[in-house]
Amino acid sequence: MALALVSLALSLLLWINGLLQSLDRPSVGNDLVIRQLELAALAAPRLPNALQPLLVGERPETALLEEIDHQAAPDTELLRALLLLNGPEPGRARPLLEALRDRSDPSSSPLISRLLDGPSPLGPARLDGLALPPDPLLRRLSCRALGGSRSDCALPREEGQALLQLLGVTLLPTLAVLAGVLLIGREIWLRWRGYGPELPPLLGPCLGVTDVILLVAGGFVLLGELITPLLITPLITGLLATLAIESPLADGLTVLLLYLGLMAAPLAILALMLRGDRPEGGWLQYRWRPVGSAQRKALKGLLIALPLVSLASWLQQLAWSDPGGSNPLLELVLRSTSPLTLFCFAFTAIVLAPLFEETIFRGVLLPVMVRRVGAGWGVVVSSAVFALAHLSLGELTPLFVLGLALGWMRLSSGRLSASIWLHALWNGLTFSNLVLLGS
Repeated sequence: MALALVSLALSLLLWINGLLQSLDRPSVGNDLVIRQLELAALAAPRLPNALQPLLVGERPETALLEEIDHQAAPDTELLRALLLLNGPEPGRARPLLEALRDRSDPSSSPLISRLLDGPSPLGPARLDGLALPPDPLLRRLSCRALGGSRSDCALPREEGQALLQLLGVTLLPTLAVLAGVLLIGREIWLRWRGYGPELPPLLGPCLGVTDVILLVAGGFVLLGELITPLLITPLITGLLATLAIESPLADGLTVLLLYLGLMAAPLAILALMLRGDRPEGGWLQYRWRPVGSAQRKALKGLLIALPLVSLASWLQQLAWSDPGGSNPLLELVLRSTSPLTLFCFAFTAIVLAPLFEETIFRGVLLPVMVRRVGAGWGVVVSSAVFALAHLSLGELTPLFVLGLALGWMRLSSGRLSASIWLHALWNGLTFSNLVLLGS
């Protein structure tokens, strides 16, 4: 008992410190807004005029410029200058271009010098032999700023690709949210009419609250999140250096190996706790088969969770516009272009994290708490611990609501595998959005 209390106290201190440190981390949400507006500005010419207000707004380039100015976003000086040159106040671009010319590398100096000279009646002829930026939006804006017409500067292939990406990160999630709202309404109506199904039996390990504190606070937090990274990070760094593996692949392998190390201690502790006789099917009720029914339940749970988590994020944004940074892995995924690195990130987020976190929070913690305080409060407690464990004030409320959905999936399905599939689908959706915006 004393060891459990000491572990709990130390874990709370670590979590409080981690949550406070998250206030100083940058939020990936700011980058996501800018990336989405960049896609909208690039894709706008491919849209019929009637659909432009719906999908990209009336003036996407103006909206992008306003967002960059509002965030004071770093590394966007050239984009900001080009948007100003193509907007109603081109004179505001000159100080930016002069500052860029003074510190730019030789390859970009000719472009900046020609931009400072202003547009030319020669139009596209001024682009001969000039190295334009590889980014398609910058390339199109540069062409127009140098006197090219919209047709001369059009990039049909890149603009079409941007439109597909934009549809993937806006239209499909919007349709999924609407479907989720309908499902929520249907569930409310069924329960109001008394048609709600009874909860299946919940089977959990024969552990007490003290055991769970030792597992979560001692194993997950102290050993997994604190001690294990301190011990294995130098080993991972040395191994990658010996194998001559450099960034970006080294970043992906480091995240993957660190997460495997984080899993090792709490899973070993859990295995020791569950030694001996076990019921048919195991203490944790994984129940992987039939796979199809678990996946269908998880997909339905995903659609229901989407509007609820979105609402929680929106309400938190209203109450606290800058609650701190997000998970650093999100930023790594957004900025990565290496397929092997993205595979390492995807395997960690979509396979390892759901398996491990659902085993701890919904496989062990939830059943123990349900026995102590009932089903409702058991889901709330497990969701709160799940949200706190991610050490991000900016994501605390949405993660808590997601935890409620995962806990309800565990209770309503009687299968831990359904919660794992839901968690994997959620992380997969987040991952795919980041890849679409980052690419």
